[in-house]
Amino acid sequence: MLEIRGLTKNYRKFTALKGINLNVEKGEIFGFIGPNGAGKTTTIKIMCGLLSPTNGEVYINGINALKNIRRAKEYIGYMPDFFGVYDNLKVTEYLEFYSSIYGIKGDESKKLINDLLELVNLEEKADFFVDSLSRGMKQKLCLARCLVNNPELLVLDEPASGMDPRARADLKRILCTLRDMGKTVIISSHILTELSEICTSIGIINKGEMVISGNVEDVTNKVYNNQILEIEVTDSPDKAETVLKEMDFVQEINPLGNKLEVSINGDNEQIKTLLKILIIKDVPVITLNKKTQNLEDIFLEVTKEA
Repeated sequence: MLEIRGLTKNYRKFTALKGINLNVEKGEIFGFIGPNGAGKTTTIKIMCGLLSPTNGEVYINGINALKNIRRAKEYIGYMPDFFGVYDNLKVTEYLEFYSSIYGIKGDESKKLINDLLELVNLEEKADFFVDSLSRGMKQKLCLARCLVNNPELLVLDEPASGMDPRARADLKRILCTLRDMGKTVIISSHILTELSEICTSIGIINKGEMVISGNVEDVTNKVYNNQILEIEVTDSPDKAETVLKEMDFVQEINPLGNKLEVSINGDNEQIKTLLKILIIKDVPVITLNKKTQNLEDIFLEVTKEA
């Protein structure tokens, strides 16, 4: 759905982007992560046709977005980090205005608006003036506006900023619904713990360079070069620890009562071997789970030199 090749952006003596490469497949929720000033918003504005790059290529659904921006924009719904709303309009009037821009009017517009308000959970606010809405409600209204043209690619720049916990939970629900509808979502956010719950892949940008990108599990393995397992036994944790120490791919064992946190150097084949050996040695295993490092840990690890 999105492919970026060698994207650079220079502002006189300052280089904001340094050869960014990125690929986001259709149907993904991609978390775009980076500290302030890393180049996230610059990249987003270029891919949405709001800023021209110094060099590089951007393809949206196979279309060269830099040469055919009007056509590429048909596939994009963009929600900026700072958005404007028309306060003297009611919620329905606000969406009617944007519907009319895309030539959607009459009964078709009414049905579309009802569907969008239901999706973002604003049905009860349909006849309220926009300026009476909370910040979180305005953000959900802005998200509804981005969906008016039924875009295949949604680009959301800090959509959860300023939202309370309930509104953020609602946003996660909406994003998961959009993914189930086949939409591709790129979401920039600093709320890393919540991104980890919904993102299928991530990219970490720092000082204008893409440090690492890929699906969450692959990125975790690249950063830490190991996997963390949580093993629970009914009894005999000492016996389990002794057996585990005999396996050459086990790097570290941290006993926690009847649970053991085990670091291994290997993939799923090593995990299968580990479990098989524990069972053969009569270790009473109740559960074995892979522990996923959260995005905050990964982010701090890959940007720690900065």
